[in-house]
Parts: sequence; C-alpha cells; structure tokens
Amino acid sequence: MTSKERGLPLATTTWDDREYAAIQEVVESGRFTMGPRVAEFERQFAEFVGARSAVMVNSGSSANLVGLTAAVYDPDIPLGPGDEILVPAVSWATTYYPVTQLGMKLRFVDVDEHTLNIDLDALEQRITPRTKAVFAVNLLGNPVDFARLRHICDKHDLVFFEDNCESLGAQFEGRHAGTHGLFGTFSSFFSHHISTMEGGLVVSDRPYIEQASRSLRAHGWTRELAADNLIHPKSDDPFEDLFRFVLPGYNVRPVEMSGAIGSEQIRKLPDLITGRQRNAETYVRVFAESDRVDIQHETGSSSWFGFALLLKGELEGRRKDVVSALTAAGVEVRPIVAGNFARNPVIQRLDADVPPELPNADRVHHQGLFIGNHHYDISSEIETVAEIVEAIR
Repeated sequence: MTSKERGLPLATTTWDDREYAAIQEVVESGRFTMGPRVAEFERQFAEFVGARSAVMVNSGSSANLVGLTAAVYDPDIPLGPGDEILVPAVSWATTYYPVTQLGMKLRFVDVDEHTLNIDLDALEQRITPRTKAVFAVNLLGNPVDFARLRHICDKHDLVFFEDNCESLGAQFEGRHAGTHGLFGTFSSFFSHHISTMEGGLVVSDRPYIEQASRSLRAHGWTRELAADNLIHPKSDDPFEDLFRFVLPGYNVRPVEMSGAIGSEQIRKLPDLITGRQRNAETYVRVFAESDRVDIQHETGSSSWFGFALLLKGELEGRRKDVVSALTAAGVEVRPIVAGNFARNPVIQRLDADVPPELPNADRVHHQGLFIGNHHYDISSEIETVAEIVEAIR
C-alpha cells in the first residue's frame, strides 16, 4: 500500500495480541472494577517516569480535576477559592475547568510563538498579589522550560503543576515531563502515546497529594488509604472504615481492564516514543526552511504527540484551502488543541481574566493546524504533506 493510498490518520492503535490477551485474563478473572491490575500499572508507570507515586483515574481530564483538588486540600499548599492560577491560552478545555470548578480564577497568559507553550516573559508580567500558582501545559509533546519556570515561581512564591496529558515520555534536563511540578497529569486515551481505552494518571512525589488523590477518585473515602495516612486517621474497626467519607470526592475510578492493558503498553513505551521522535526528524527537515509554514520548536526532548503547522506567507488566512487539500489526500487534520481557548463561547461561564491581546494564541487559533504522529515510520507521508502544502496556489 502506497503512502497516498493509506493517507495519514490522526491516530492508530498501538495494541497487538498482548493487549487482547490481557483483556481476556480480566474477563476470566471475574474482577472488572479497580483492583490489583490497576495497582500494578500504577507502580510500573511511576517507575517509568521516575516518580514516587502514580494514581490512575478514568481520564486525563479527571486527573486534572483530582490533582488540583488534592492540592487545594493539602494543608501545606496555600491555594483555595479566590486565588488566581496562571494558565496558557492554548490548551484543552479540561486544563481550565477544574480551576473555576474549585472556586479559583483563571488568569490567561499568551503562548510562545515558537514552542507553543506558555510564554514565560508574559507569565511574569501577569503575576498579581492574588496569583498563587501556574498550571503549565506541555503542548503536543513539548516540555516547558522548567528551569526558568521554577526560577520564576521561586522568585514570586508560586507553586506550579503540569498538564502533561499530551507529552508522556518527554524530558527536560534528563527528567520526565510531568514530574517537575507538585503534581503532573497524564492521559492514556486512544490517540495518546499509550492507550488503555480510557484512562489518566496523577503523578506526584508529595505523599499528601498521592493519598488525597486515592481518596478523591473514589468518593472521598478512606478505604484505599493506609492506617497511618495523612488524610484522616482510621479507627480500630475495619467495618467502620469501609464507608468513612472525609473529602468531597468524585467517582472517577478506572476499570481493571485499563490497568491490565496499561501494563502491556508501558513495556512498549520506549519504542513507541523513539518511533515518534524519528518521524519528527523528517518533520523538522522538510518544514524548517518553509516560507509557507512555521513549525513547533522543541524544548528539551519532545515526545512529539503531533506535528503543528502555522500558516504564513502565501498561505496566511487560507487554512480552509490547506485543510481541504490535505483532507482530499487522506490526511486527517485538526486545530492545534483548542486554539486560543479564550475565544471559545464557554469562557463566558468561567471566572477568567483575559488580557486584551493574545497575539500568538490568536495566530494558533486562526492559522494553526496539526497532523498526527505515530510510533511507526511515516516519513514518506510527512514528505507528501510538505509537497501538498507547497503545491497550493
């Protein structure tokens, strides 16, 4: 099958017989709700990223909600209703929603036109006396400059978290993205680096955040917590502790199949990331000198979730033409995440401070698109995309 015949899908499966065998083992066990296979995957995941703990939930969106809620309840983190959290203007919806759902205020910051991550110069200028935290996002596999972000946060007495749902396997200065902040979140949805059907994880080195996350994901009870936990003391009666509710929690538990699949996926992860990084070499080579598109600049070591294209020159203002040409060739395209999120109608329902101008986020919103990346060789497909882009008149 030629490149043109198979096109370039946005996402493809990373499963083989091992994942289906893992599902069958769960079926035969009769244990479908969260159990030992989820616990084993959590252990393996934490070991892979070099973190103290990983708590699995049913999605990356839920991971953002649980992680941020745990941070709010942490008695040693000064964060709560009325406080401001700095966020990049380009990200997915559920980076933002937990902030306002927990009574805090979103304070939008423009993105860097090259990395597409939060603009650290603009970030420092947006800090006010009410600002308490930064919710950094590693966009499309690309890590934030954590050395500089940490310096800014230390200077202004801020904490920071990471939405790393698109960037599993990325690294900055030899340390995995998602492990630099107080907590980091990951997604294992179908289109991401690994897939557990649906799934997400909260990763942290803080014992309180780990334990609060375990409680919050299952109703806010103490059942999964050790006797010497930091959330609430257990009694001497195991029966009484079965239904003891101590935090206003959720029900965002994963299922046992997702844990079993995750254990198979984590074994493949180094090769999956390497494959994506090899494809990125072609992406950078064929578009680096283009006078029609700009591409995302890598910070640290990206795990290349997808390949962003920002139209310029003869193609500026012609995104519909580019999308049409690529779609006709079997290339699936999408906006770059949610574009400038402040331009979404839902912003009227959120407690948000939006600056008068977000020029780089607006460029992403109006001139941006991205194509999929995969764990297998798509170098010829990327070259075909470049040919299509250059041929549009």
